[in-house]
Amino acid sequence: MNEKFQKLGFYPANILLPKPGVDMTRWAVVACDQFTSQPDYWQAVENTVGAAPSTLRMILPEAQLHAPDVDTHIRRINDAMDRYLRQGVFRTLENTLLYIERTQSDGKVRHGLIGMVDLERYDFTPGSGALIRATEGTVLSRIPPRVRVRRDAALELPHVMLLIDDPKRTVIEPLAAQSAALERVYAFGLQQGGGHLAGWKLTAAQTDAAADALAALCTPEEMERKYGMGDTAPMLFAVGDGNHSLAAAKQCYEDLKRHTPQDQWASLPARYALVEVVNIHDDAMEFEPIHRVLFGVEPEGVLEALKAFYPGAHEGQGSGHTIAYAYADRTGTVTVPEPRGQLAVGTLQAFIDAYIRENGGEVDYIHGDEVTVQLGARPGNIGFRLPAMGKEQLFKTVMTDGVLPRKTFSMGRAQDKRYYVEARRIK
Repeated sequence: MNEKFQKLGFYPANILLPKPGVDMTRWAVVACDQFTSQPDYWQAVENTVGAAPSTLRMILPEAQLHAPDVDTHIRRINDAMDRYLRQGVFRTLENTLLYIERTQSDGKVRHGLIGMVDLERYDFTPGSGALIRATEGTVLSRIPPRVRVRRDAALELPHVMLLIDDPKRTVIEPLAAQSAALERVYAFGLQQGGGHLAGWKLTAAQTDAAADALAALCTPEEMERKYGMGDTAPMLFAVGDGNHSLAAAKQCYEDLKRHTPQDQWASLPARYALVEVVNIHDDAMEFEPIHRVLFGVEPEGVLEALKAFYPGAHEGQGSGHTIAYAYADRTGTVTVPEPRGQLAVGTLQAFIDAYIRENGGEVDYIHGDEVTVQLGARPGNIGFRLPAMGKEQLFKTVMTDGVLPRKTFSMGRAQDKRYYVEARRIK
């Protein structure tokens, strides 16, 4: 491996892409944790893909994660991976970093860098000093189902996005001006309104330059300049999307370590995970709030319980955390004065967790105001809409306070999430 990357926990990878002739629009599908309460979306994907080779056959949509026949789904996923490998669907780009440009549904272009991270340098434990850290609380119960998907899989397909705090735009952005001279490996439109995606293979010189620029982001001097924390363990990458998928990869690797001599750990393909790296200062990078919808509840009772949970909470706008709600044909707001936490999402989540424990019901995490209101209007539901968190708060908050409440933010709208395209062998 390139020695320049050893201190970064990030490396070029042997990246698998479909061979020419594969319909890339049908090949690529959006991250599995999107549109979980919108089965019509996934049916539209199924109709578009048909019998064509597709990443749809190698991922488990989160909406099916707890289905009664989930084990059958997982076996089909593993069989599809083996079949595609056997049929020669893939070509391999060895020891490669990819620069990508994602044109979003709003027309903005997001810039990314694809490589692999060393899971030894990643820790999702709150308060960790690892170089790669989770940004939100990891729900341990959500890891085992994902481990079952990954454990026997021949391949991984990433929807993990890592963020770097690069205000001077030294790592990824210089590649935009150089892309015309690079080898383009794909360019195509994404299905279901996902925009457009293009990717280029970095040269050896550009790979070295990316390593040098990443290393400069985590020096003590840079930690002091950006955060006033030059004496603390540096943080280079923050997990923006795919936190539980990366945690499942970590768990699978830790399981393998228990049955593998230590001198062989470095050679385990499962020690690494394919990711996309994005600069938090990218102009297309916007933080969207992730809303909540409660299912199988009595809405007015939920609102009364919320006000009882936080004595002093009241209807309407006020000083404190204001949370909008919608159910049936009614909308309004509840304000919690003098909240204990920094973010409204933490205030609401603490209540929801306690309410469901005591009263039952289910919660889903929803992207988009309109969808939240629509789902909240259905009988037995109530939707809560939350304000967005400023992205400039992220790195310092994680370094000082540990992880944020789970599902605090989303990087953009659901259709602009990462689509599965690249793969890597993990066996």
